[in-house]
Amino acid sequence: MLLTLLAACAPAPTPAPTAAPPTAAPTVAAPQALLFSSTQFNPVEEQEKMRTVILKDFTAAKVDFVVDPTEAPFMDRIIAEQKTGKITVGVIGALHGTFPNLVQANALEDLTALAAKLQSRSIVKEFMTLGKLGSDKQYYIPWMQATYIMVYNKKALPYLPAGANVDALTYAQFAEWGKNITTATKEKKLGLPAGPTGLMHRLTQGYLYPSYTGGLVTTYKSDDAVKMWTDVKAIWEQTNPQSTTYNNMQDALLSEEVWVTIDHTARVVNAFKNKPNDFLAAPAPAGPKGRYYMSVLAGLGIMKGTPNKAGAEALIDYLTQPVQQAATTREVNFYPVLETGLPADVPAHVKLELDGVVKQSKASDAKVALLPIGLGGKAGDFNKIQQDTLTRIVLKGEDIKKVLDEEGAKLNALMAELKAACWSPDPSSGDKPCQVK
Repeated sequence: MLLTLLAACAPAPTPAPTAAPPTAAPTVAAPQALLFSSTQFNPVEEQEKMRTVILKDFTAAKVDFVVDPTEAPFMDRIIAEQKTGKITVGVIGALHGTFPNLVQANALEDLTALAAKLQSRSIVKEFMTLGKLGSDKQYYIPWMQATYIMVYNKKALPYLPAGANVDALTYAQFAEWGKNITTATKEKKLGLPAGPTGLMHRLTQGYLYPSYTGGLVTTYKSDDAVKMWTDVKAIWEQTNPQSTTYNNMQDALLSEEVWVTIDHTARVVNAFKNKPNDFLAAPAPAGPKGRYYMSVLAGLGIMKGTPNKAGAEALIDYLTQPVQQAATTREVNFYPVLETGLPADVPAHVKLELDGVVKQSKASDAKVALLPIGLGGKAGDFNKIQQDTLTRIVLKGEDIKKVLDEEGAKLNALMAELKAACWSPDPSSGDKPCQVK
């Protein structure tokens, strides 16, 4: 015990000299997280291409790319975060028509300064103007564009109506073409994307209604609309009944269940990719009011109050660079928003499809219809009215005028609830809701 106490009281021995510790290498901070919330790239394959190919070389932030299958949950998240102030979203990727609701919710940063930095990128001026949403502020930077075109198997060409030009068809000739094929082959070889997640409602909104009536909402139950639905029934008589299961038309084209179709460029591209010698692209048909087609423009915005604004700006810069614009075309078949267009080295299947896109936009009777604007989380309800109209008239054979009266009343109620103004090709309604006449 005494020895222990003495040891404790003894002076500490002088420590032997030791070498100085090595200087630690400077630590590199891990890139900050960035949530990229998108309404685009619903198919799982497209999401994988985005994550593993298009975003692969982006190093300014660790991107979490999240896709909402419908607009309602997307809008709900944005609005909820804006109200609570607990912001997790960084970059917002959505269609042009979604952004007015985001502005209304005060959810978007002003990107005017970023737009100035990107001036040398030669983004199409008309698209940049659309990104201002009628204001003096830049609310989104254009990201990519797409459209819907007609695609046909070369086997269908001998059955074209006499005197018809495949690059300048009318909807009446489209129906006659289908009838000729059915008569010759005893099989219905027209196909339409009328499956549960198909985009038939976009064909109704941006192609059929404008081409026949010159509008959509205001003309929903017009005499021209009655004529349109009469012609759609004639087309459907020659349409493969499996069309109600087709979510994209490329598989039906490749299996040759279908020889002729109209669908979104991203949903027919594999036909050109897998069998480039079998398929050609052409403009969608025309109606009495012209050859309307839907121009699909997607933009990139930044969530107001995002925790990583620098990373968000860097991502928008990255995605609008020519290399990434080309990769987006190559991998998921949305087209560039740059005035320089496509690079020379795009694959042959992209050029095949682009041939139809260019012919459509340059047709002498071509007119552009916009995607619905200002519907927010109710976009699905709006689409359902068109889907229900088609189901009741075409599949169930209900009286056309009765259906249009009833569905038109639902459309009026929805537009009034949303206070949504008309968009092109409907005439302006000013600050009043767009209404069926």
